[in-house]
Amino acid sequence: MYTEYFHLTEKPFDLTPDPRYVYYSKAHEEALLRLFYTVIDNKGAMLLTGLYGCGKTVISRVFLNELTGSKYEIALITNPRLNSNELLSEIIYQLSNELHPNKTKGELLRIFNDILISNLNMNKETLIVIDEAQSIEDLGTFEELRLLLNYQQNDRFLLSLILIGQTELRRRLKQLPQLRQRLLIEYHLDPLDENDTNSYIEHRLAIAGSKKSLFSENAKKIIYQYSKGIPRVINGICDMALLEGFIQKVKIPLNDEIMKKVIRDSQLEESRT
Repeated sequence: MYTEYFHLTEKPFDLTPDPRYVYYSKAHEEALLRLFYTVIDNKGAMLLTGLYGCGKTVISRVFLNELTGSKYEIALITNPRLNSNELLSEIIYQLSNELHPNKTKGELLRIFNDILISNLNMNKETLIVIDEAQSIEDLGTFEELRLLLNYQQNDRFLLSLILIGQTELRRRLKQLPQLRQRLLIEYHLDPLDENDTNSYIEHRLAIAGSKKSLFSENAKKIIYQYSKGIPRVINGICDMALLEGFIQKVKIPLNDEIMKKVIRDSQLEESRT
């Protein structure tokens, strides 16, 4: 709606995890490097955590996009609220594209073992990524994931496991010391600082075709103060500010008055829910 008014080729602040828009702060670069190190150097498992909306999912998608089409067979679980049998069945389905209903745990494990050996024989690596892992309710599911790491030869793991989740995942894992000890590589994504917040906004605008800054310096200060550096919140407030600027037909850069109105409207809406 507002893209033509602001001379943009597309909306710069959508909430979908589009890898084209990833902003590489120092922290995001380090998280990505640790993901690659875990898998490429066959380290077994990694834990990636962060506050809601801090960029975990988009970083994981960049990582997976780099691996797709190569020698990696990938199972990506984005809704892991499953019991141990259901999770294992879903992993098998994503790795083999075959359903195995009504199988016992022993039968599923044999099928999974055959997949690992087949991948190994074809010089393919097996990767399992569990996103939103903090939503796993059954501790038995975590135990199943730990046991999958027992698939190894004398000198190497037969699979890599990446657990991605919000901060509470770390608290959950304290109840599972045997699994926690396997996650020797880890990283926690914090919110952006003010400089990175400003760079993040300008980066996304540039990707969307903007030739100039659409937000004043004061407006960006308010965005940082309101969002506390959380990218998803930054996206939401910037998107609404551009919509409001279009409605009011204001000149750029958008000023602090526009930002204050958008924030007031947002807070009023929150108070109603």
